[in-house]
Amino acid sequence: MQRPDWTNPRSVGEEPDYRFTLANERTFLAWIRTSLALAAGGLGAINLIDNFYGQEILGLILLGLSFLTAATSYRRWAKNERSMRLGEPLPASRLPTYIAVGTALLGVVAAVLFVIGEL
Repeated sequence: MQRPDWTNPRSVGEEPDYRFTLANERTFLAWIRTSLALAAGGLGAINLIDNFYGQEILGLILLGLSFLTAATSYRRWAKNERSMRLGEPLPASRLPTYIAVGTALLGVVAAVLFVIGEL
């Protein structure tokens, strides 16, 4: 079985209704905006927070979530585009789970670091 070409998902199948393509692109751009916000938060945590024990750890977690979001959002867009062009059901995505778990982890780490810093 040949692996799909994620670099050019528009090379297969038929052109779907343009509204679906535009909706898929808007979703991709929303994930990119989320990634940029996470990166800004991470850089802000590292550079702007003073007197907080573990600010670097929080910043690195945010930057890691930013990288994960940006890196997987294109693949998600490409898989959706390919599926629409081939008339297949849209594939499931782990990206929302990654963001939810990462955000929960960030909250726990921030709370623990806050308590440690207060001791």
